[in-house]
Amino acid sequence: MRNAVSTKEVREAILDAADTLLARNGYKKMTIDDLAAMVGIGKGSVYLHFPSKEEVVLSHIDRIIERLKDELRKIAAMEISVEERLKKMLVKRVLFRFDSVQHYTQSLNDLLAAVRPNLLTRRENYFAEEARIFASVIEEGKSKGEFETSDALKTAEVFLLATNSLL
Repeated sequence: MRNAVSTKEVREAILDAADTLLARNGYKKMTIDDLAAMVGIGKGSVYLHFPSKEEVVLSHIDRIIERLKDELRKIAAMEISVEERLKKMLVKRVLFRFDSVQHYTQSLNDLLAAVRPNLLTRRENYFAEEARIFASVIEEGKSKGEFETSDALKTAEVFLLATNSLL
């Protein structure tokens, strides 16, 4: 069990290092050697966790989205009105995404350009998962008679599209 904990800690440390290096150097200048040095492991150890630099970055983005979904679930479970939960969730979604990349001011375009094809595939999954979280709250509002919608998931997708325009 010690190895499992250690493996997870190393993986998280690599992703933390990626965040720092992406902000400092950008995607093009970040290297696996830099990641390994920052974490204090050998280059080969990075490859034990991730097959490529691109996968490190995509996993870093995955982690950001997992954290966002956790925050959305917390808000969805709050003991406040459905309307208030949806408002809080929408605001959280926008601000969380801004906050998670605000320190990449000069390197964000390079990062996105470098990983765009694989990110677009993952992005569809991210949005689908986020939409399901929103839909659960909308369904609750529908069952309480607070909302009228024939399809909670479609309504959730509209909310996400609307907030995407702010991103």
